[in-house]
Amino acid sequence: MSVSNFVDYVKIYCKSGHGGAGSAHLRREKFIPKGGPDGGDGGRGGHIILRGNSQMWTLLHLRYKRHIFADNGEPGGAQQSTGANGRDVIVDVPLGTIAREDESGQILFEITGSGDEKILASGGRGGLGNTHFKSSTNQTPRYAQPGESGIEAEFILELKMLADVGLVGFPNAGKSTLLSVVSAAKPKIADYPFTTLVPSLGIVAYREGKSFAMADIPGIIEGAHEGRGLGIRFLRHIERNSMLLFVIPADSENIRKEYEILVNELKMYNPELLDKKRLLAVSKSDLLDEELIGEIRKDLPDIQRVFISSITGRGIDTLKDMIWKELNNY
Repeated sequence: MSVSNFVDYVKIYCKSGHGGAGSAHLRREKFIPKGGPDGGDGGRGGHIILRGNSQMWTLLHLRYKRHIFADNGEPGGAQQSTGANGRDVIVDVPLGTIAREDESGQILFEITGSGDEKILASGGRGGLGNTHFKSSTNQTPRYAQPGESGIEAEFILELKMLADVGLVGFPNAGKSTLLSVVSAAKPKIADYPFTTLVPSLGIVAYREGKSFAMADIPGIIEGAHEGRGLGIRFLRHIERNSMLLFVIPADSENIRKEYEILVNELKMYNPELLDKKRLLAVSKSDLLDEELIGEIRKDLPDIQRVFISSITGRGIDTLKDMIWKELNNY
């Protein structure tokens, strides 16, 4: 998917339906000239509902449809006929979508399951007909309730990708190449920093028909939590990952230092990210011989690690085994 087609943040204007007015009708028939009240209730206004769709992974479809209106409820009728409810509007969104109020920033809910439906803007309740107001002292009320107004407000929809494994690393560390090798994803790959400008999601096939999802986000640089580079815009996509795979190239000047910088950026953004299980993949290891690998191992961070090469396939199966084991332990 091209850069222009990936949208993970939209602001939409919603107006749910007004409730229909209750009826103040009085029963009038040929031989009943002065019947009692028989006005029905008004129908409910239409809701605006968000529904999880596992086949979607971007909010692109809402970029060009930012005004969403639901129908009003119909008024009540004679013979205690209840008005029809307004038609609900169902908006499909990717899994991992968060809905929040624009004015207050308060999170309303999040969509995490396929087919999950949650009301973003409730339709107004229908008014009560005059039959509800009949009493011993007022047997022919000539009034009824108006319908309740719908909700008219702006909301923010924000997408956080759902994946089992999130790739973390500096620009040009080999994350996109790794994802393209272990899955059918086709992220843009080139030999310069910030080739990846939008997150990519791939399904990694494992043994006996098993699989897990892996997400690649644009490279992090020191100071990302302060807005440097691509800033924190895409860091939220790894908040939903079960585990983090740090990818650092073998030709790095200091693998331990780069790892510590990456961990610090995650900590400054959201300390809870450090509670996730972490693995380290030293990429581009086809540049190394066994002697160099032995020397590098002496100064690696104290976490599970593996030397890999997306070009030769070295360590890829081992990496998959490690990830699968940790995911199941987790």
